Amino acid sequence: MSNAPAAPVPADAPAGRIGRYRWVICILLLFAATINYIDRQVIGILKPTLTQIFDWKDERIYSSIIFAFSLAYALGFIFAGRIIDRIGTRRGFALAVVVWSLAAMAHGAADWMPSLHLPMLNLDAKAGFSIVTLSGAAAGFALARFALGLGEAGSFPASIKTVAEWFPQKERALATGIFNSGTNIGALVTPLVVPWILGHWGWQWAFVGTGAVGFLWSSWWLVVYRPPQEHPRLSKEEFAYIRSDPADPEVRMRWLPLLTYRQTWAFAIGKLMTDPVWWLYLYWVPDFLSKTYGVKITVSEMGPPLVIIYLLADVGSIGGGWMSSYWIKQGWTTNRARKTAMFVCALCVVPVMFAANVSNQWVAVLIIALAASAHQGWSANLFTLTSDMFPRKAVASVVGIGGTAGAIGGMFNALLVGALLQATGSYLIVFIIAGTMYLAALLIIHLLVPRLEPARLRE
Repeated sequence: MSNAPAAPVPADAPAGRIGRYRWVICILLLFAATINYIDRQVIGILKPTLTQIFDWKDERIYSSIIFAFSLAYALGFIFAGRIIDRIGTRRGFALAVVVWSLAAMAHGAADWMPSLHLPMLNLDAKAGFSIVTLSGAAAGFALARFALGLGEAGSFPASIKTVAEWFPQKERALATGIFNSGTNIGALVTPLVVPWILGHWGWQWAFVGTGAVGFLWSSWWLVVYRPPQEHPRLSKEEFAYIRSDPADPEVRMRWLPLLTYRQTWAFAIGKLMTDPVWWLYLYWVPDFLSKTYGVKITVSEMGPPLVIIYLLADVGSIGGGWMSSYWIKQGWTTNRARKTAMFVCALCVVPVMFAANVSNQWVAVLIIALAASAHQGWSANLFTLTSDMFPRKAVASVVGIGGTAGAIGGMFNALLVGALLQATGSYLIVFIIAGTMYLAALLIIHLLVPRLEPARLRE
Protein backbone atom coordinates (compact mmCIF):
# COMPACT_ATOMS: atom_id res chain seq x y z
CA MET A 1 0.00 0.00 0.00
CA SER A 2 1.00 3.61 -0.37
CA ASN A 3 2.60 5.41 2.54
CA ALA A 4 0.51 8.51 1.84
CA PRO A 5 -1.75 9.38 4.80
CA ALA A 6 -5.38 8.37 4.52
CA ALA A 7 -8.33 10.38 5.75
CA PRO A 8 -9.21 9.73 9.41
CA VAL A 9 -11.73 6.95 9.93
CA PRO A 10 -14.44 7.45 12.59
CA ALA A 11 -14.14 5.11 15.57
CA ASP A 12 -17.71 3.89 15.01
CA ALA A 13 -17.32 3.25 11.28
CA PRO A 14 -18.71 -0.11 10.06
CA ALA A 15 -16.13 -2.92 10.33
CA GLY A 16 -16.72 -3.97 6.72
CA ARG A 17 -15.75 -0.53 5.44
CA ILE A 18 -12.69 -0.34 7.66
CA GLY A 19 -11.41 -3.82 6.81
CA ARG A 20 -10.36 -6.74 8.98
CA TYR A 21 -6.87 -7.71 7.87
CA ARG A 22 -5.43 -6.77 11.27
CA TRP A 23 -7.27 -9.79 12.69
CA VAL A 24 -5.41 -12.08 10.26
CA ILE A 25 -2.20 -10.87 11.89
CA CYS A 26 -3.75 -11.54 15.30
CA ILE A 27 -4.47 -15.15 14.26
CA LEU A 28 -0.82 -15.54 13.25
CA LEU A 29 0.17 -14.41 16.74
CA LEU A 30 -2.32 -16.85 18.27
CA PHE A 31 -0.71 -19.78 16.42
CA ALA A 32 2.76 -18.66 17.56
CA ALA A 33 1.61 -18.59 21.19
CA THR A 34 0.05 -22.03 20.76
CA ILE A 35 3.30 -23.52 19.47
CA ASN A 36 5.26 -21.72 22.18
CA TYR A 37 3.26 -23.33 24.95
CA ILE A 38 3.15 -26.77 23.39
CA ASP A 39 6.96 -26.78 23.35
CA ARG A 40 7.08 -25.36 26.87
CA GLN A 41 4.60 -27.77 28.47
CA VAL A 42 5.78 -31.11 27.09
CA ILE A 43 8.19 -31.60 29.98
CA GLY A 44 5.44 -30.90 32.53
CA ILE A 45 3.22 -33.60 31.06
CA LEU A 46 6.14 -36.05 30.97
CA LYS A 47 7.46 -35.26 34.47
CA PRO A 48 6.06 -38.44 36.13
CA THR A 49 7.37 -40.56 33.24
CA LEU A 50 10.82 -38.95 33.17
CA THR A 51 11.07 -39.14 36.97
CA GLN A 52 10.50 -42.88 36.78
CA ILE A 53 12.80 -43.50 33.79
CA PHE A 54 15.74 -41.48 35.15
CA ASP A 55 15.11 -42.13 38.87
CA TRP A 56 14.69 -38.46 39.87
CA LYS A 57 13.63 -39.22 43.45
CA ASP A 58 14.63 -35.76 44.67
CA GLU A 59 12.03 -33.14 43.67
CA ARG A 60 14.83 -30.57 43.41
CA ILE A 61 16.29 -32.24 40.30
CA TYR A 62 13.20 -31.35 38.29
CA SER A 63 13.01 -27.88 39.87
CA SER A 64 16.64 -27.27 38.82
CA ILE A 65 15.78 -28.16 35.22
CA ILE A 66 12.90 -25.67 35.29
CA PHE A 67 15.26 -23.14 36.90
CA ALA A 68 17.57 -23.45 33.86
CA PHE A 69 14.71 -22.49 31.55
CA SER A 70 13.71 -19.53 33.72
CA LEU A 71 17.30 -18.32 33.96
CA ALA A 72 17.68 -18.31 30.17
CA TYR A 73 14.23 -16.75 29.78
CA ALA A 74 15.30 -13.90 32.06
CA LEU A 75 18.60 -13.38 30.22
CA GLY A 76 16.88 -13.65 26.84
CA PHE A 77 14.30 -11.03 27.73
CA ILE A 78 17.06 -8.52 28.50
CA PHE A 79 18.10 -8.60 24.85
CA ALA A 80 15.02 -9.90 23.00
CA GLY A 81 12.91 -6.76 23.24
CA ARG A 82 15.77 -4.52 22.21
CA ILE A 83 16.71 -6.76 19.27
CA ILE A 84 13.10 -6.85 18.04
CA ASP A 85 12.83 -3.06 18.37
CA ARG A 86 15.98 -2.81 16.21
CA ILE A 87 15.42 -5.40 13.47
CA GLY A 88 11.61 -5.39 13.44
CA THR A 89 8.96 -7.95 14.23
CA ARG A 90 9.13 -9.80 10.91
CA ARG A 91 12.74 -10.99 11.13
CA GLY A 92 12.94 -10.93 14.92
CA PHE A 93 9.91 -13.15 15.51
CA ALA A 94 10.97 -15.68 12.86
CA LEU A 95 14.44 -15.91 14.42
CA ALA A 96 13.02 -16.51 17.89
CA VAL A 97 10.74 -19.33 16.71
CA VAL A 98 13.54 -21.10 14.83
CA VAL A 99 15.81 -20.98 17.91
CA TRP A 100 13.21 -22.33 20.32
CA SER A 101 12.08 -25.04 17.87
CA LEU A 102 15.62 -26.37 17.58
CA ALA A 103 15.92 -26.32 21.37
CA ALA A 104 12.59 -28.13 21.82
CA MET A 105 13.73 -30.92 19.51
CA ALA A 106 17.06 -31.14 21.36
CA HIS A 107 15.23 -32.41 24.47
CA GLY A 108 14.88 -35.73 22.67
CA ALA A 109 18.68 -36.14 22.83
CA ALA A 110 18.99 -35.17 26.51
CA ASP A 111 20.23 -38.62 27.55
CA TRP A 112 22.85 -38.95 24.81
CA MET A 113 25.73 -37.75 27.03
CA PRO A 114 25.67 -39.82 30.27
CA SER A 115 29.02 -38.35 31.41
CA LEU A 116 27.75 -34.75 31.20
CA HIS A 117 27.84 -32.77 34.47
CA LEU A 118 26.34 -29.33 35.05
CA PRO A 119 26.48 -27.20 38.23
CA MET A 120 23.13 -25.66 39.17
CA LEU A 121 21.74 -23.52 41.98
CA ASN A 122 19.40 -25.35 44.34
CA LEU A 123 17.34 -24.64 47.44
CA ASP A 124 16.79 -26.74 50.55
CA ALA A 125 14.02 -25.82 52.99
CA LYS A 126 16.44 -26.14 55.93
CA ALA A 127 19.94 -25.55 54.54
CA GLY A 128 19.09 -22.72 52.13
CA PHE A 129 20.75 -22.12 48.75
CA SER A 130 23.52 -24.40 47.51
CA ILE A 131 25.21 -25.55 44.31
CA VAL A 132 24.38 -29.05 43.13
CA THR A 133 25.62 -30.98 40.12
CA LEU A 134 23.18 -32.39 37.62
CA SER A 135 24.43 -35.46 35.77
CA GLY A 136 23.57 -37.36 32.60
CA ALA A 137 20.02 -36.87 31.35
CA ALA A 138 19.21 -34.27 34.00
CA ALA A 139 22.11 -32.12 32.79
CA GLY A 140 21.05 -32.67 29.17
CA PHE A 141 17.51 -31.57 29.91
CA ALA A 142 18.80 -28.50 31.76
CA LEU A 143 20.89 -27.45 28.73
CA ALA A 144 17.98 -28.00 26.35
CA ARG A 145 15.67 -26.01 28.63
CA PHE A 146 18.22 -23.19 28.76
CA ALA A 147 18.28 -22.97 24.96
CA LEU A 148 14.48 -23.13 24.86
CA GLY A 149 14.27 -20.22 27.29
CA LEU A 150 16.57 -18.07 25.16
CA GLY A 151 14.41 -18.61 22.07
CA GLU A 152 11.02 -18.28 23.73
CA ALA A 153 12.05 -14.98 25.32
CA GLY A 154 11.40 -13.32 21.96
CA SER A 155 7.76 -14.41 21.66
CA PHE A 156 5.88 -11.95 23.85
CA PRO A 157 7.95 -8.83 23.06
CA ALA A 158 7.38 -9.51 19.35
CA SER A 159 3.67 -10.24 19.83
CA ILE A 160 2.96 -7.18 21.97
CA LYS A 161 4.91 -4.94 19.59
CA THR A 162 2.93 -6.37 16.65
CA VAL A 163 -0.34 -5.60 18.45
CA ALA A 164 0.85 -2.04 19.14
CA GLU A 165 1.68 -1.65 15.43
CA TRP A 166 -1.52 -3.21 14.06
CA PHE A 167 -4.29 -2.16 16.47
CA PRO A 168 -5.64 1.12 17.85
CA GLN A 169 -5.54 1.47 21.63
CA LYS A 170 -9.19 0.56 22.18
CA GLU A 171 -8.71 -2.87 20.53
CA ARG A 172 -5.31 -3.81 21.95
CA ALA A 173 -6.50 -5.60 25.10
CA LEU A 174 -8.92 -7.70 23.05
CA ALA A 175 -6.24 -8.50 20.44
CA THR A 176 -3.79 -9.36 23.24
CA GLY A 177 -6.39 -11.58 24.89
CA ILE A 178 -7.04 -13.39 21.60
CA PHE A 179 -3.40 -14.12 20.77
CA ASN A 180 -2.63 -14.86 24.43
CA SER A 181 -5.39 -17.48 24.36
CA GLY A 182 -3.00 -19.44 22.17
CA THR A 183 -1.01 -20.22 25.31
CA ASN A 184 -4.07 -22.01 26.65
CA ILE A 185 -4.73 -23.75 23.34
CA GLY A 186 -1.15 -25.00 23.42
CA ALA A 187 -1.53 -26.12 27.01
CA LEU A 188 -4.83 -27.77 26.05
CA VAL A 189 -3.48 -29.58 22.99
CA THR A 190 -0.35 -30.88 24.73
CA PRO A 191 -2.04 -33.34 27.14
CA LEU A 192 -4.04 -34.74 24.22
CA VAL A 193 -1.09 -35.16 21.87
CA VAL A 194 1.91 -35.94 24.09
CA PRO A 195 0.53 -39.02 25.91
CA TRP A 196 -0.44 -40.49 22.53
CA ILE A 197 3.06 -39.91 21.11
CA LEU A 198 4.55 -41.28 24.34
CA GLY A 199 2.49 -44.46 24.07
CA HIS A 200 3.28 -45.06 20.39
CA TRP A 201 6.83 -43.75 19.82
CA GLY A 202 8.38 -42.90 23.20
CA TRP A 203 9.21 -39.74 25.13
CA GLN A 204 11.95 -38.61 22.70
CA TRP A 205 9.51 -38.18 19.82
CA ALA A 206 7.17 -36.17 22.03
CA PHE A 207 9.83 -33.46 22.04
CA VAL A 208 10.99 -33.88 18.45
CA GLY A 209 7.53 -34.00 16.90
CA THR A 210 6.13 -30.98 18.72
CA GLY A 211 9.31 -28.95 18.25
CA ALA A 212 9.29 -29.37 14.46
CA VAL A 213 5.97 -27.52 14.11
CA GLY A 214 7.68 -24.17 14.72
CA PHE A 215 9.48 -24.33 11.37
CA LEU A 216 6.14 -24.40 9.56
CA TRP A 217 4.98 -21.27 11.41
CA SER A 218 8.22 -19.39 10.68
CA SER A 219 7.83 -20.02 6.97
CA TRP A 220 4.20 -18.86 7.08
CA TRP A 221 5.13 -15.70 9.01
CA LEU A 222 7.88 -14.67 6.60
CA VAL A 223 5.54 -15.09 3.63
CA VAL A 224 2.51 -13.29 5.11
CA TYR A 225 3.81 -10.61 7.47
CA ARG A 226 4.78 -7.02 6.67
CA PRO A 227 4.48 -3.86 8.81
CA PRO A 228 1.13 -2.06 8.27
CA GLN A 229 2.67 0.80 6.27
CA GLU A 230 4.22 -1.71 3.84
CA HIS A 231 1.50 -4.37 3.63
CA PRO A 232 -0.01 -4.74 0.13
CA ARG A 233 -3.28 -6.24 1.42
CA LEU A 234 -4.08 -3.53 3.95
CA SER A 235 -6.60 -0.92 2.79
CA LYS A 236 -6.03 2.80 3.31
CA GLU A 237 -9.17 2.92 5.45
CA GLU A 238 -7.96 0.17 7.80
CA PHE A 239 -4.49 1.73 7.98
CA ALA A 240 -6.06 5.06 8.98
CA TYR A 241 -8.15 3.26 11.62
CA ILE A 242 -5.05 1.53 13.03
CA ARG A 243 -3.29 4.91 13.23
CA SER A 244 -6.32 6.74 14.65
CA ASP A 245 -4.67 7.29 18.05
CA PRO A 246 -2.55 10.41 18.61
CA ALA A 247 0.89 10.10 17.04
CA ASP A 248 3.70 8.80 19.21
CA PRO A 249 6.29 11.38 20.28
CA GLU A 250 9.45 11.34 18.20
CA VAL A 251 12.12 10.11 20.58
CA ARG A 252 15.29 8.05 20.16
CA MET A 253 14.94 5.00 22.40
CA ARG A 254 17.63 3.64 24.69
CA TRP A 255 17.09 0.57 26.84
CA LEU A 256 18.66 1.45 30.19
CA PRO A 257 16.81 4.76 30.67
CA LEU A 258 13.53 2.84 30.55
CA LEU A 259 14.43 1.49 34.00
CA THR A 260 14.08 5.00 35.43
CA TYR A 261 10.33 5.16 34.76
CA ARG A 262 7.77 4.04 37.34
CA GLN A 263 5.57 2.88 34.44
CA THR A 264 8.24 0.31 33.59
CA TRP A 265 8.40 -0.87 37.19
CA ALA A 266 4.62 -1.13 37.46
CA PHE A 267 4.59 -3.61 34.58
CA ALA A 268 7.75 -5.41 35.73
CA ILE A 269 6.52 -5.92 39.30
CA GLY A 270 3.21 -7.22 38.00
CA LYS A 271 5.10 -9.79 35.95
CA LEU A 272 7.53 -10.63 38.78
CA MET A 273 4.71 -11.48 41.16
CA THR A 274 2.24 -13.29 38.89
CA ASP A 275 4.14 -15.02 36.07
CA PRO A 276 5.52 -17.66 38.48
CA VAL A 277 1.95 -18.65 39.40
CA TRP A 278 1.13 -19.44 35.77
CA TRP A 279 4.32 -21.49 35.47
CA LEU A 280 3.24 -23.38 38.59
CA TYR A 281 0.11 -24.50 36.74
CA LEU A 282 2.07 -25.34 33.61
CA TYR A 283 4.90 -27.36 35.15
CA TRP A 284 3.43 -28.86 38.33
CA VAL A 285 -0.34 -29.40 37.93
CA PRO A 286 0.15 -32.73 36.06
CA ASP A 287 2.38 -33.86 38.94
CA PHE A 288 -0.16 -32.55 41.50
CA LEU A 289 -2.95 -34.56 39.87
CA SER A 290 -0.76 -37.66 39.58
CA LYS A 291 0.41 -37.62 43.22
CA THR A 292 -2.82 -36.43 44.85
CA TYR A 293 -5.44 -38.32 42.85
CA GLY A 294 -3.42 -41.04 41.09
CA VAL A 295 -4.10 -39.67 37.60
CA LYS A 296 -2.05 -41.56 35.00
CA ILE A 297 -0.18 -40.02 32.03
CA THR A 298 -2.65 -41.18 29.41
CA VAL A 299 -4.98 -39.31 27.08
CA SER A 300 -8.03 -40.74 28.86
CA GLU A 301 -6.91 -39.87 32.42
CA MET A 302 -4.63 -36.82 32.27
CA GLY A 303 -6.28 -35.32 29.18
CA PRO A 304 -9.75 -34.36 30.51
CA PRO A 305 -8.68 -32.41 33.65
CA LEU A 306 -5.99 -30.46 31.79
CA VAL A 307 -8.36 -29.78 28.90
CA ILE A 308 -10.89 -28.31 31.35
CA ILE A 309 -8.24 -26.14 33.01
CA TYR A 310 -6.86 -24.68 29.81
CA LEU A 311 -10.19 -24.45 28.00
CA LEU A 312 -11.48 -22.21 30.79
CA ALA A 313 -8.17 -20.36 30.74
CA ASP A 314 -8.86 -19.62 27.06
CA VAL A 315 -12.21 -18.12 28.00
CA GLY A 316 -10.52 -16.00 30.64
CA SER A 317 -7.87 -14.73 28.24
CA ILE A 318 -10.37 -13.49 25.68
CA GLY A 319 -12.93 -12.45 28.29
CA GLY A 320 -10.44 -10.43 30.33
CA GLY A 321 -9.28 -8.54 27.25
CA TRP A 322 -12.84 -8.04 26.04
CA MET A 323 -13.93 -6.77 29.46
CA SER A 324 -11.65 -3.72 29.58
CA SER A 325 -12.04 -3.03 25.85
CA TYR A 326 -15.84 -3.03 26.26
CA TRP A 327 -15.70 -0.61 29.19
CA ILE A 328 -13.43 1.74 27.27
CA LYS A 329 -15.93 1.77 24.40
CA GLN A 330 -18.65 2.57 26.95
CA GLY A 331 -16.76 5.71 27.91
CA TRP A 332 -14.71 4.53 30.89
CA THR A 333 -11.19 5.85 31.21
CA THR A 334 -8.43 3.43 30.25
CA ASN A 335 -7.20 3.53 33.86
CA ARG A 336 -10.58 2.56 35.33
CA ALA A 337 -11.30 -0.13 32.73
CA ARG A 338 -7.93 -1.88 32.93
CA LYS A 339 -7.69 -1.87 36.73
CA THR A 340 -11.29 -2.96 37.27
CA ALA A 341 -10.76 -5.90 34.94
CA MET A 342 -7.53 -6.79 36.74
CA PHE A 343 -9.26 -6.55 40.14
CA VAL A 344 -12.01 -8.94 39.03
CA CYS A 345 -9.36 -11.38 37.82
CA ALA A 346 -7.33 -11.06 41.04
CA LEU A 347 -10.39 -11.94 43.15
CA CYS A 348 -11.05 -15.05 41.06
CA VAL A 349 -7.54 -16.39 41.81
CA VAL A 350 -8.01 -16.37 45.61
CA PRO A 351 -9.90 -19.73 45.89
CA VAL A 352 -6.85 -21.60 44.56
CA MET A 353 -5.48 -21.41 48.10
CA PHE A 354 -7.85 -24.26 48.99
CA ALA A 355 -7.05 -26.55 46.03
CA ALA A 356 -4.60 -28.76 47.93
CA ASN A 357 -7.17 -29.63 50.64
CA VAL A 358 -10.00 -30.67 48.32
CA SER A 359 -10.80 -34.39 48.45
CA ASN A 360 -12.63 -34.50 45.12
CA GLN A 361 -10.41 -34.40 42.03
CA TRP A 362 -12.89 -32.49 39.87
CA VAL A 363 -13.54 -29.79 42.46
CA ALA A 364 -9.77 -29.22 42.63
CA VAL A 365 -9.61 -29.13 38.82
CA LEU A 366 -12.38 -26.50 38.65
CA ILE A 367 -10.71 -24.33 41.31
CA ILE A 368 -7.41 -24.43 39.42
CA ALA A 369 -9.27 -23.81 36.14
CA LEU A 370 -10.88 -20.67 37.60
CA ALA A 371 -7.49 -19.42 38.78
CA ALA A 372 -5.85 -20.18 35.43
CA SER A 373 -8.68 -18.41 33.60
CA ALA A 374 -8.32 -15.39 35.87
CA HIS A 375 -4.56 -15.32 35.35
CA GLN A 376 -4.99 -15.14 31.59
CA GLY A 377 -7.53 -12.34 31.86
CA TRP A 378 -5.12 -10.53 34.18
CA SER A 379 -2.25 -11.12 31.78
CA ALA A 380 -4.13 -9.75 28.76
CA ASN A 381 -4.68 -6.46 30.60
CA LEU A 382 -1.23 -6.36 32.19
CA PHE A 383 0.48 -6.69 28.80
CA THR A 384 -1.74 -3.99 27.36
CA LEU A 385 -0.58 -1.54 30.03
CA THR A 386 2.71 -1.25 28.14
CA SER A 387 1.04 0.12 25.01
CA ASP A 388 -1.19 2.32 27.18
CA MET A 389 1.83 3.98 28.80
CA PHE A 390 4.62 3.83 26.17
CA PRO A 391 5.01 4.73 22.47
CA ARG A 392 5.06 1.87 19.96
CA LYS A 393 8.81 1.98 19.44
CA ALA A 394 9.42 1.31 23.15
CA VAL A 395 6.81 -1.40 23.71
CA ALA A 396 8.95 -4.47 22.93
CA SER A 397 11.77 -3.20 25.14
CA VAL A 398 9.42 -2.58 28.07
CA VAL A 399 7.82 -6.01 27.59
CA GLY A 400 11.33 -7.46 27.55
CA ILE A 401 12.15 -5.81 30.88
CA GLY A 402 8.90 -7.09 32.38
CA GLY A 403 9.51 -10.54 30.96
CA THR A 404 12.93 -10.57 32.60
CA ALA A 405 11.31 -9.74 35.93
CA GLY A 406 8.72 -12.48 35.44
CA ALA A 407 11.39 -15.01 34.56
CA ILE A 408 13.45 -14.06 37.62
CA GLY A 409 10.35 -14.67 39.71
CA GLY A 410 9.91 -17.99 37.92
CA MET A 411 13.51 -18.98 38.59
CA PHE A 412 13.26 -18.69 42.34
CA ASN A 413 9.69 -19.94 42.43
CA ALA A 414 10.87 -23.16 40.76
CA LEU A 415 13.48 -23.66 43.47
CA LEU A 416 10.97 -22.77 46.19
CA VAL A 417 8.35 -25.21 44.91
CA GLY A 418 10.93 -27.99 44.70
CA ALA A 419 12.17 -27.28 48.23
CA LEU A 420 8.64 -27.12 49.69
CA LEU A 421 7.56 -30.34 47.99
CA GLN A 422 10.72 -32.13 49.08
CA ALA A 423 10.29 -30.92 52.69
CA THR A 424 6.51 -31.27 53.13
CA GLY A 425 5.30 -33.56 50.34
CA SER A 426 2.30 -31.25 49.98
CA TYR A 427 1.14 -28.50 47.64
CA LEU A 428 -0.68 -26.62 50.45
CA ILE A 429 1.82 -23.79 51.02
CA VAL A 430 2.48 -23.53 47.28
CA PHE A 431 -1.19 -22.84 46.48
CA ILE A 432 -1.61 -20.43 49.41
CA ILE A 433 1.22 -18.30 48.02
CA ALA A 434 -0.31 -18.44 44.53
CA GLY A 435 -3.69 -17.19 45.76
CA THR A 436 -2.33 -14.00 47.35
CA MET A 437 -0.06 -12.67 44.60
CA TYR A 438 -2.50 -10.89 42.30
CA LEU A 439 -4.22 -8.57 44.77
CA ALA A 440 -0.82 -7.58 46.17
CA ALA A 441 0.55 -6.95 42.67
CA LEU A 442 -2.47 -4.81 41.69
CA LEU A 443 -2.02 -2.66 44.80
CA ILE A 444 1.62 -2.00 43.90
CA ILE A 445 0.72 -1.22 40.27
CA HIS A 446 -1.92 1.27 41.42
CA LEU A 447 0.50 2.99 43.80
CA LEU A 448 3.10 3.35 41.02
CA VAL A 449 0.71 4.51 38.27
CA PRO A 450 -2.53 5.71 39.90
CA ARG A 451 -3.87 7.09 36.59
CA LEU A 452 -1.89 4.99 34.06
CA GLU A 453 -0.26 8.22 33.00
CA PRO A 454 1.93 7.89 29.84
CA ALA A 455 5.68 7.91 30.39
CA ARG A 456 7.29 11.17 29.28
CA LEU A 457 10.26 9.74 27.48
CA ARG A 458 13.44 11.77 27.34
CA GLU A 459 16.09 11.80 24.63
